[in-house]
Amino acid sequence: MEEPRDAAAVRVFPPGVPLLTILLGIGLNHLWPLELGFALGAPARYWVGGAIVVGALLGLGFYSVTLVRRTGQSENPWKPTTEIVNRGPFRFTRNPMYLQMVLGCIGFAIILTNMWILLLTPVCAWVLHRFAILPEEAYLERKFGEKYLSYKRQVRRWL
Repeated sequence: MEEPRDAAAVRVFPPGVPLLTILLGIGLNHLWPLELGFALGAPARYWVGGAIVVGALLGLGFYSVTLVRRTGQSENPWKPTTEIVNRGPFRFTRNPMYLQMVLGCIGFAIILTNMWILLLTPVCAWVLHRFAILPEEAYLERKFGEKYLSYKRQVRRWL
């Protein structure tokens, strides 16, 4: 029997999922525009949506990548994990980089006043959950056992 690889069996390119969500939302909005029923004016939507995108990018994405790299690991899910990071945003979410991607979709939906992106965001979250998060969790449970299970009991998957 073959030993499992020392990496998660992630089956999607995680950053591609929200990018595809946004692009698909833009395309669908050109074909079948959906009205929100209300819309923020131009300056407000840029500020609100931009704050969400930048906050998610810096507060969750960049900070999380920095913490992972400081341990000598890669944020690449196909590389080995050598330790569980439980500082910074990892104290309140086990998946800050994936949460950042989902929040980015919401921010772009606001900036572009695009209901399609907003409607597709739960699909984005589901794809990330099913094809990235679950394989990563299985790998971490296999590799770290009780240490990871204890972390899972203390910190929620998303929020």
